[in-house]
Amino acid sequence: MRIAGAGCAVADFLYADVNFEGEAFLRFRSRRRGDGGITPGGLVFVEEFEEFAGMPFKEAVRWIVGSREPDSFNLGGPAIVALTLVAQLLAPRGVEVEYYGVRGQDDAGARLLDIARRTPLRTDGYEAVEGPSSFTMVLSDPKYDAGRGERAFLNAMGVSAGFGPEDLPDRFFDADVVLLAATALVPRLHARLTDLLKKAKERGCVTVVTTVYDFRSEKANPGAKWPLGESEETYACTDLLIADREEALRISGERSDREAYDYFKDNGLSAFAITNGPEPVWLYSREGLFRECPLSPLPVCRAVGEAMAAGEKPTGDTTGCGDNFAAGVIASLAAQMMRGGSGRGVRDGLHLAQAVAAGVCAGGSACFHLGGTVIEKTPGERAREIGELYARYREQVRDACRLSAEFPA
Repeated sequence: MRIAGAGCAVADFLYADVNFEGEAFLRFRSRRRGDGGITPGGLVFVEEFEEFAGMPFKEAVRWIVGSREPDSFNLGGPAIVALTLVAQLLAPRGVEVEYYGVRGQDDAGARLLDIARRTPLRTDGYEAVEGPSSFTMVLSDPKYDAGRGERAFLNAMGVSAGFGPEDLPDRFFDADVVLLAATALVPRLHARLTDLLKKAKERGCVTVVTTVYDFRSEKANPGAKWPLGESEETYACTDLLIADREEALRISGERSDREAYDYFKDNGLSAFAITNGPEPVWLYSREGLFRECPLSPLPVCRAVGEAMAAGEKPTGDTTGCGDNFAAGVIASLAAQMMRGGSGRGVRDGLHLAQAVAAGVCAGGSACFHLGGTVIEKTPGERAREIGELYARYREQVRDACRLSAEFPA
């Protein structure tokens, strides 16, 4: 089995323990939609932030964090972070997981490739091009929102701005599963998302789309509906959409959760999983590739908080929770498909709740680490860590949902 994904890879410079209620942060906090200020849970591009701040980016960051260096440098970006964990979880089963994107010919690009090569992820499609590597300054406040924690993101698009559909080789569409992740951070892919999904479906791929805060659309039309591809046909070509609640509302253009869910169903979306931080995940699937699952919630994994409170696990931050969630979902879907034996595997009756349960535990596990990408000390380390959470989660939801004892399954 092969899984291929495209989207951005960025250098994550993470600052932990930033006070989002402090005077320094509030000075640069957004006052209205799309104004270029920083927002807890939101992403803003460096150029717009500098215009809002009225000073160079580095100077503004020094106001917020002082003179200290970042707490960590890590491989970031919704596409490559998710695919890295998928590769770690499925390596023992012989699954090839490939990332397609670009990095700059600079020190950051070299460091990113070095991290990626220390994982089972295939990086043949991760090419070096002239220009600066994309980066994200991640500001994390673990005490925000009554201790639930949140991050704010400052992104420089760098070489990702030039990556487009013509940079995806034919081999990309020969995969069993294709992931197009957070393409709003890769504008040329985002503009052709519908065409890319059509081509993938024509080649028999299972298609997964994940979203991200679309600051470019918000800047252009504050409060308006965010486009996802060239037309609403995007949804009919998408087998599974993974988004957080705010992104689901904004790309649907609806005002309530239920209206957003109805919008996706009415436009032919096969399945979706909508996250909302520490609140339950809402999932839905129509019969076909997936078995029918009426709109229903699954809670987050309470064992995550219990493990940190008891000192069983270190406290990291929430960076990468959404990307790790997507990885758990995809790994479970692939494991289910592989039960079909030879060829391209099972093509109907996949169990969405089973996949979302794996995603919940994978996403929760990111709270034990700084940043979204974790380098394993020994092969299978991530699968064991998440599998322990999954065993406890299976007990947590046993009255509402029957889950396999195997992980990922």
